[in-house]
Amino acid sequence: MVILGLDAAGKSTVLYQLRFHQYVSTTPTIGFNYERVRLDMATAGRVTFDVWDVGGQDKVRPLWRSYTRTTDGIVFVVDSHDVERLEEAKVELLRTARIQETLGVPIAVVANKNDLPGSRSIEEIQRQLGLTDMLTGRPWSVHSACAVTGEGLDDVVQQLHSMIVKRRRSATACKR
Repeated sequence: MVILGLDAAGKSTVLYQLRFHQYVSTTPTIGFNYERVRLDMATAGRVTFDVWDVGGQDKVRPLWRSYTRTTDGIVFVVDSHDVERLEEAKVELLRTARIQETLGVPIAVVANKNDLPGSRSIEEIQRQLGLTDMLTGRPWSVHSACAVTGEGLDDVVQQLHSMIVKRRRSATACKR
């Protein structure tokens, strides 16, 4: 899977919380971070993900396409407290969702930093990003989370895993 989002949204914190199950202080990602993440999931047992966390600075965003080309799932992290940049996040998510290679790829939107005062609810994030219209015809979900504590991240990964498995089964059935 690949983790995308604007700079300072909390992508690396999400990655390291999933990998180490604790907060790891991060610096802005120049390029990418990679971790193999093993998780015990209630519905599927032990699952391993290769996770790419790609920098979110505007100069790095054109490189996202290289990472999404063969991914099974996309985690798009949004800072739910940074209301001023939600439109910019919407534009980048739309750009990513419209890439030919990502059509049909499940997307889990993470409304991160839900612990901060004034952060937007997942309903507001969903509405402001226009997710219902933007992601029609593909599996997607939206989740409230706090990457620093890990709150909500298990739900993100379990839902994304479920969408990936369903998509693979559907693809296999179509080949028969």
